[in-house]
Amino acid sequence: MENEIEEKFLEEKTVATNRKANFEYSLIEKYEAGIVLKGTEVKSARNRNINLQDSYATIENGEVIIHNMHINPYEQGNIFNTEPKRNRKLLLHKKQIRKLHSKLQDKGLTLIPTRVYFLGKNLKVEIAIAKGKKLYDKRDSITKREIERKIQRKEY
Repeated sequence: MENEIEEKFLEEKTVATNRKANFEYSLIEKYEAGIVLKGTEVKSARNRNINLQDSYATIENGEVIIHNMHINPYEQGNIFNTEPKRNRKLLLHKKQIRKLHSKLQDKGLTLIPTRVYFLGKNLKVEIAIAKGKKLYDKRDSITKREIERKIQRKEY
């Protein structure tokens, strides 16, 4: 009985994914981070009103900040609703931030959010160190995806 409760508490429920990230970037390393939100933003997230398209993260003054993450205002919220595209702080350990900062010094690397999910009752953001793909890499991923679709069609 106790194990069932623990499993249910640690269940992941995906809220939003950045599908464009896998196509535009090759993901090198992923990290899990908490996010600082205001009251109505959490309620809006529970309704899956988050968009990660064109969002990215930077390290400023020893803190990881996520930019352009759009959270729609909560419908029943009133004056407590916040600006949808405001900058939000991510919660990571100092060691992790230092490690990220040293890895981002390499040319062409960036920090992007790949998905947002609830782990139990806490909202988490998965961020990845990524390197932009060249045009020919994107073409390769398109052909691989088409081949996989053809294989799946023939199996069914």
